Amino acid sequence: MAEADSLKLEPEEYLIREGEESTQMYFLKSGTMAVFKRKGDATIQIGTIYSGEVVGEMSFLDKEPRSASVKAISDCELTCIPSEKFEKTLNALPAWYKALVHTLLDRLRRANSRIRV
Repeated sequence: MAEADSLKLEPEEYLIREGEESTQMYFLKSGTMAVFKRKGDATIQIGTIYSGEVVGEMSFLDKEPRSASVKAISDCELTCIPSEKFEKTLNALPAWYKALVHTLLDRLRRANSRIRV
């Protein structure tokens, strides 16, 4: 990918904020990130994202608002994956593959909504 597709974050910098609209997802090339969810006035860490994982994929794929916030724990380098580039790739795949992705996303969203923090 071109250099412009890269993003660097320092510790405590936010990548994603809960409730935001999504136009891209990210591949974490290096570093560690924390996933947080709001509960009233508090913010609770519900997960950790490590190098080699994708960040922000749910809302990117199903066009729903971001379900959690994500911030850097350490220095992080990410590759940005814009929606246009992903859609072009996804549209070249068989219809059953797109159905699989949407089914998994729906089930994951429903499971996430049942999680109590």
